[in-house]
This record gives sequence, structure tokens and C-alpha cells, in this order.
Amino acid sequence: MKKLKKINFKRTISSLLAAVLLLASTGCAPSDSDDGKTSEQTQSTTSANTISTAYESSDSDFTTVVDHIGNSVNVPKEINRIAVCGIYPLPSVLSVFFNSADKIVGMPPASMTAAANGLLGEVYPEILNAETGYTDGSSVNVEELMKLEPDIVFYSDTDKEIGDQLINAGFTAVAVSVSKWDYDCIETLNNWIDLLSQIFPENNRVSEVEEYGQKSLDLISERVSSLSDEDKARVFILFQYTDTNIVTSGKNFFGQWWCDASGAVNVANELENDNSVAVNMEQVMAWNPEVILVTNFTTAQPDDLYNNTFGSYDWSGIDAVVNRRVYKMPLGLYRSYTPGADVPVSLLWVAKTIYPDLFDDIDVTAEAKEYYKNVFGLELSDEQIESIFNPVSSAGEVADTTK
Repeated sequence: MKKLKKINFKRTISSLLAAVLLLASTGCAPSDSDDGKTSEQTQSTTSANTISTAYESSDSDFTTVVDHIGNSVNVPKEINRIAVCGIYPLPSVLSVFFNSADKIVGMPPASMTAAANGLLGEVYPEILNAETGYTDGSSVNVEELMKLEPDIVFYSDTDKEIGDQLINAGFTAVAVSVSKWDYDCIETLNNWIDLLSQIFPENNRVSEVEEYGQKSLDLISERVSSLSDEDKARVFILFQYTDTNIVTSGKNFFGQWWCDASGAVNVANELENDNSVAVNMEQVMAWNPEVILVTNFTTAQPDDLYNNTFGSYDWSGIDAVVNRRVYKMPLGLYRSYTPGADVPVSLLWVAKTIYPDLFDDIDVTAEAKEYYKNVFGLELSDEQIESIFNPVSSAGEVADTTK
């Protein structure tokens, strides 16, 4: 794939101004031709040499990384302003990666909702000053983004149109993937941290994050390995829930990974749709799950299923509702359904929630405290840890992805 050479806006403008001044000092002026060339050969040579020299002299200020779609991107070694387009969990990962949100100048509105209603905005209040008006999550207003003067912009690898927009506008644009690793949240987090550690080597956290994620996986795998297929809990992931939609995860989305990693069965694994999929109540009744996990991509709480307070749906005949086994997933630094910094701890919570007897000795609160402190240097109080496992409904106010 062709190498993409990206130049910092301020440095590029300075170089061009230098070229203009040099030409003016010799009594020459550039023409108004569309391709930017001068009207005389000597002028063209002088201008090209001046700008080329400026670029070459700044090579040591850049490093080349390969992003998640294989683009080689020259990124500045000094990055102070970061904007994110479309990858909702990434601002939280960046914040904990730096143990500061000072560099984040822009992020999607859905990321801001989670930050304002969860732990992220409390421990890194500076993130609440980030701009959100340049994107709705699925599109980007380039002019508004330019006003933020970001040194680097992260965007989703699935948004080729946005990527082209950013590159053509001159941004240093780096593609980040949420699905390249088959929706494996641990592996995806590891690869995000690896990419960030290449861009910001002074903050390298690869080994710590990988070690703790593997520790959680190994612990859970060992304890659920003795379960027969009949003993495995049958789980329904309520990804989004509105008056008109019940949305879940089939076999090709994050819900499948959470069930597999915790030794459970995803009752919707017969659905092969990529990403989320809308289902009806008849299907849910036929699956009759023993456990329902409600994500923070909906405002619904367990009581909404127990009391049938959304729309005209009747959950009263579902085993998980009858036995009061409906649970709201944690909201740590971000919504713990997608990849994110919270995944290793959230996975322990999911396993213990589904199989309380198998994990009765695991203190998830203590594990969370240890993880955030040892891996990211973030010391959380008991109250803050408690808030992770009791998220507020307002954190689920995000766009309905089925529309």
C-alpha cells in the first residue's frame, strides 16, 4: 500500500510562508496556477527546493507507524492535541494511557455521554472540555475539526470515506479497528495499546495490559473448563432496547466474545449478522435465557424488564426475569461491552455474575482497584469502584444503531 506522508499543519504553513518570502526577496512571485507551480522554471526550482529542504529537516520530528488498515503514516513525535472520530471507547483508553485527558481536544458525542455520566469525567474532568460538534459519530465536519488544530486524528477503519476526507484535508489520520480481531475485546485492547505505544513510546504499557488481560482469561478458563454443555448458562445480551427495538449480538459481535470468554452460551449465536441485530420478543421467548446482560448502550435497567416499563414488551415469562437474573453491565472508564481499558476487570465481573458459586472467592472490587493502580497508576476510592458496577441510566443515551 502506498506510503502516506503526513505533515503537521503549522509546520507546513511555516514552510510555505518561508518559500514565499524567499521568492519575494529575489523579486519573483508565484503564479496563481491551480497546481501551485510558478510561472518560470527558476521560480519553480527555488520554491520546490525550499519546501523540500523544510520537509527533510523535519524528518527527525516524525515516526512512521502502520495503522490497522495497513497504511504507513508519518506521525509527529510531539503530539499535544488529539481528536477522535467514530471510535467511542478510544478517548477513555487514551485518557488512562496517559493518565490524563489534557491532550484530547475532540471526541464523539456518545463518548462524551459516557464520560459525563461515568467514572471517566470524574477522574479526568478535563475531558469534559473536549469538543464534540465536529462529528455525530458517523460523519465529520472537516471545517469544524480544523478549528481544533489536532496533531493527530484517530478514526475507525470501517469508515473509509471519513479516512479519505481526513487524509485529503491534510490531517495526520490513523485508522483504528474494533473488529479486525473477530470482536475479541482483550486482543483488540492489546492491539490498541500496542499502536498507541508505538506513537507514544514514552507511555508504553503493552506488557502490563497484556499480562492482566491474560491473567483474567486464564483464571476464568480454568474454572469453567469443567462445565458440561448442559451446565453452561444460557445468556441473552440486551445491547440496545427502546420502545420499538430489541437489539442483541449474534455470533459476529462483541456479545459472542463475552459469552465465550466467560464460559456461557450466547442464545443468539444462530444469528450470523455482523455487528448488532434486531430481534422480536417471540425469538427471545423461544430462546428463554437464564441470564440477561444489559449493556450501557441503552438506558434500560433490570427493573425495566422486571416491570415491563419499556413499550408493550412482556418479559414476565422469561426465566432470567422470573429468577431475577437480569444485570446491568459495568460502566468504568467506558461502557464495558466494547473493547476498552476496563475489559479485564469487567470480564471477571461477567464471569462471577453468571457463575457466582464458581467465583465466590473473587473480590471484583479489590481486583479493580489493583488493576487500575498497577497498570495505569490510577487510584480509585471505594465509592468510585462501586459506581463502576452500578451505572446510571443516563449513560445509555446513545444513538439507536439500528436506524
